[in-house]
Amino acid sequence: MFWSLPRFTTLPIISQPFKRAQEGLFHGKMRRSGNNVPHSKHKTKRTWLPNVRSKKLPLEATGETLKLKVTVRALRSIRKAGGLDNYVMNTKSTLLGMEGMRLRVLVRARLEEEAAVKDMSERAMRATAKDFKRLGLTSQLAALTAEGAVEASPLETLNVSP
Repeated sequence: MFWSLPRFTTLPIISQPFKRAQEGLFHGKMRRSGNNVPHSKHKTKRTWLPNVRSKKLPLEATGETLKLKVTVRALRSIRKAGGLDNYVMNTKSTLLGMEGMRLRVLVRARLEEEAAVKDMSERAMRATAKDFKRLGLTSQLAALTAEGAVEASPLETLNVSP
């Protein structure tokens, strides 16, 4: 007697779409199937593959250029979205595939880092403006604002008049 493999009936069945679509941005395009029909009407099965190109696309969030397998449909969508970053962030996850979701996570992490750095710099500028106001050095703060060393936005939030 041969041992039988256990049946995984409790696990959900996950459909795997076109395998190559997991390696690039295919925008939902998959392999199509149909028949070749010659004059004799003897049908034979055949498949049509998506129009895939290998392209270098700039990822603005990281400042690097990525070499990706992209369908022409995805290229049109990237151009329409205004770049790879916008395409990855605004497209449905069902159309992105595995590579697109990886890029989305990468872009989202980079945008969160930039937001945190910007928030920290704004807090530092507000603290500097508060310190100048507390010490009564509003004229020096106005001079720094005029030179461009400190932005005017902390002054406006504190209602400091130069």
